[in-house]
Amino acid sequence: MSWRKDKDQRRAERGYHHGNLKEALLQAALDLIAQKGAAGFTFADAARMAGVSPAAPYRHFRDRDELLSSIAQRGFEQFEALLTQAWDDGRPDTVTAFERVGKAYLRFAREEPSFYSAMFESGLPVDANPTLLAASERAFGIIRAAAERLAALAPPGVPRPPAMMMALHIWSMSHGVASLFGRGDAARRKLPMSPEDLLEAEVLIYLRGLGFPIDRRPGTQGGTKPAEPPPVPPSGPWGRPK
Repeated sequence: MSWRKDKDQRRAERGYHHGNLKEALLQAALDLIAQKGAAGFTFADAARMAGVSPAAPYRHFRDRDELLSSIAQRGFEQFEALLTQAWDDGRPDTVTAFERVGKAYLRFAREEPSFYSAMFESGLPVDANPTLLAASERAFGIIRAAAERLAALAPPGVPRPPAMMMALHIWSMSHGVASLFGRGDAARRKLPMSPEDLLEAEVLIYLRGLGFPIDRRPGTQGGTKPAEPPPVPPSGPWGRPK
């Protein structure tokens, strides 16, 4: 028996013996995404990588898209947990908490590039999968909650920007930096600064453009930290005040 066949047989036996064929296929797909990208492998490739027959994956997944959807859903669930921890309901203050959210966004893209690719680069129709859509909305809800609090910091005389608009703008900036410079795979571009510093500078310029007197580091010369409004209890994952 060749080394390759022996390895595949051990992998297959391990998957069936422990009843974890589904997990083996998910891990195989994650490995393939890391090697070839979210669009670079077939259902048969995942079966081969897991060491099972081409028909075996159909026990758990309808097709390759359903396999990718499961990976993307898990990715969004992990993403939501990471962003929620970083946001910490805006403690100790909105600006500090929001900076943590940005760093957490970049950290996820760097540490989980396969999940990130499945979530954002697989071409899956998210709206066609209610479970996947709900997971993605919960993750985005953390950014929306932060935008709600940021919008509330608008100083007197400055129109308060729509929170959804701010959330989409900030998400676009975060996603752009993460996709180009903050990933942990070959898609990452070189940058003469850290991705975290780039994102912080972008958001600072954006908020100043809206009229927010927010300095890069509160308390340093040349800028002040805006006063926090009275706390408003959040409502649901979107943190929308009643």
